[in-house]
Amino acid sequence: MSDPTRRQVLWGFGALGAAALAGCSSASATPITQGEVQLNFWAHDPGYDATFAASAVDPAIQQGSRWTYELEMTAANAGDLVSRAITQAVARRRGPDLIGVVVDQFPRMMKSRIAQNMLVPLDDLIQPFGDQLLKQGSYTSDGSVYGLESDNSISVLYYRQDVFQENDIPETVGSWEELAEAGTRLAATTGQAIGMVSTGDPGAVFNSFLQFLLQRGGSVFGADGSLTLDSDESREVLAFMRKGVQDGFLMPLADPYGGAVAAALKNSELVATVMPNWYRAYGLEANVPDQEGLWKIRTIPPFQAGGHIASTLGGTGFAVASDTARSDAAVELLRRTYLTPEGQFLRYQKGGYLPTLAPLYQEPQFLEITDPFLGGQRIFEVYGEAALDMPAFDQHVGMQVMTTTLGGPVLDAVMGRSTPDQAIAAAVAAYRNQVRQ
Repeated sequence: MSDPTRRQVLWGFGALGAAALAGCSSASATPITQGEVQLNFWAHDPGYDATFAASAVDPAIQQGSRWTYELEMTAANAGDLVSRAITQAVARRRGPDLIGVVVDQFPRMMKSRIAQNMLVPLDDLIQPFGDQLLKQGSYTSDGSVYGLESDNSISVLYYRQDVFQENDIPETVGSWEELAEAGTRLAATTGQAIGMVSTGDPGAVFNSFLQFLLQRGGSVFGADGSLTLDSDESREVLAFMRKGVQDGFLMPLADPYGGAVAAALKNSELVATVMPNWYRAYGLEANVPDQEGLWKIRTIPPFQAGGHIASTLGGTGFAVASDTARSDAAVELLRRTYLTPEGQFLRYQKGGYLPTLAPLYQEPQFLEITDPFLGGQRIFEVYGEAALDMPAFDQHVGMQVMTTTLGGPVLDAVMGRSTPDQAIAAAVAAYRNQVRQ
């Protein structure tokens, strides 16, 4: 049986009926090859608007371009952006030319070959960079890449340097197990925790587990799409999280971004945590600005059994709509903004987005950056080391189903209501029942 056409796929996904189907066509539009072009730009974060707007008129970035750009900005939440883009394609109305797809929304575009029928494959664009371009697997479907990551979302260990020094906790502690021992003593002495695990909605619980799992070297799905959750790494991470809650060095909190976390930070009850680079602004500076200068970052202590010194959580991949007159122009704007040193530095200046090209972490313009909230620390000395040991995060069409089915079993294991073996078995069984895999 041949592959479905673009309109068959979109009609089947949207279930909008014969009228919508009749309006769709898989014919390519005549491309705009030069001159002024207006691009519809859809994103959920104003930082992306500012980045692309600045890039579009930056002489250093746009020098020699065949196009000049005018951007029409549309903002919405991450889920709505994807839904509206699909709906517009089904209705044969103009949608986004450039769209920011949040990483947990990309599996929706893997269903029924939606990405293949709506988006431009970027394989030729990224081929010259090879492994130097990070986080490709998160936006890959059937072997092709359809989105360029905006921010590596490198997870590191944030810690209160003053608390560590006052309690004789080495800032250079060599393993998670050693840090857990020190954290257990700290919890018994002062009631303070050196990390957190989520006990709230399934998505938050899943992400809490995922950060540790990726760092340990495990995964939920492999690069080939196989289910890899049933592993020693998964069981070890669940046992570690359970021990952390039991011994007090990990604090159970419903929402890692909510009021309870803000209170724990303000009361100096939570004095360290593993979170991505963007947590500095959105989690720490936003909630405890008075603690400026007290916090530092370092790579995550590795597990003794193996794994990485970094993890990852979150991200947004920018994709280009295919088969429009503006596709080539949009690809070129994306390339210049995301795959050139000038564009990557602009991204950091406008939105704090870390480079996705590994060699840039060694460039002076990044290495010389200091962070006032982190006491003037040269943060790229840490991020550069972490970027060299980033775990892969491979997506799968069933990732959102897994997020829902895994949340409950993980929570049961972390809170001591089941064993890691039982939790993994329950999650795998529920997932396979839903996806018939």
